[in-house]
Amino acid sequence: MHTILKSATREVKIGIDRPFVIIGEKINPTGHKKLAAALQQEDFEYVRNLVERQISWGAEVLDVNVGVPGLDEVSMIPRIVELISSISDVPLCLDSGNPDVLAAGLAVAPGKPLVNSVSGEEKRLNTVLPIVKDRGAAVIGLTMDDNGIPATAEDRMAVAEKILNRAVQMGIPAEDVIIDPLVLTVGSDSKAAWVTLQTIVLIRKEFGLNINLGASNVSFGLPDRMSINQAFLSMAMQMGATCSITDPVKMGATVKSTDLLLARDDNSLRYLKYFRASEKLRAREAELAASKPS
Repeated sequence: MHTILKSATREVKIGIDRPFVIIGEKINPTGHKKLAAALQQEDFEYVRNLVERQISWGAEVLDVNVGVPGLDEVSMIPRIVELISSISDVPLCLDSGNPDVLAAGLAVAPGKPLVNSVSGEEKRLNTVLPIVKDRGAAVIGLTMDDNGIPATAEDRMAVAEKILNRAVQMGIPAEDVIIDPLVLTVGSDSKAAWVTLQTIVLIRKEFGLNINLGASNVSFGLPDRMSINQAFLSMAMQMGATCSITDPVKMGATVKSTDLLLARDDNSLRYLKYFRASEKLRAREAELAASKPS
């Protein structure tokens, strides 16, 4: 099953038989004070730099979130969407818990975007899915409902089934539903990652849907988070995850090397291309950093 996202000029296909898709996470002010300040001050040059850097490092889709306290998100998100679309050709993933913000962003997003996200909560199903259907977008479904995040893989699969059924009943094709099995930190529950991995296996087997992850949550509160994140993402890809909202700079090598080992890279061409490009990017970024006044 393939989920196809589009910009005005480019198509990205997500599927288990395809290379893993990185959705760049950096246009999100949550925990990103510099971006939050830039949005408040309408410093769109900083946003432009984030767009260009993520694409250079291999992001094929960009997550877009403008959730800053006190900021008028409904009026801001169309401006950011139009800015990104004017300087790049990648599809967009519009990220908000506010249906009005999603609708405002979708109204100006080109092609076929992705919505992040809906859940099994009745309020979210009733407010977000109609927007997705009317726009002809794809949507990420979080495996949580009005009772919270289920503790077992079986119960998370049941929430995924609820989201899928409601979407299909509304006229959204099954292939346009991507499930996020949710990643909790192993720092507070040593079985958290295993439950997520088992949820991926069950959903892939039962429904064949594409799977998205926010992989960095797994290491919250622990030292050397990057090692944990990289190991977990590689395991999730083997289990059947097909895309992730993540940092392309930090996780690109993990994705490309895992794709190579899973026989998704004929003659190592994508890995070698990435390796050579990343070497040049690091050298260029080091030169730029050295040239800035101290």
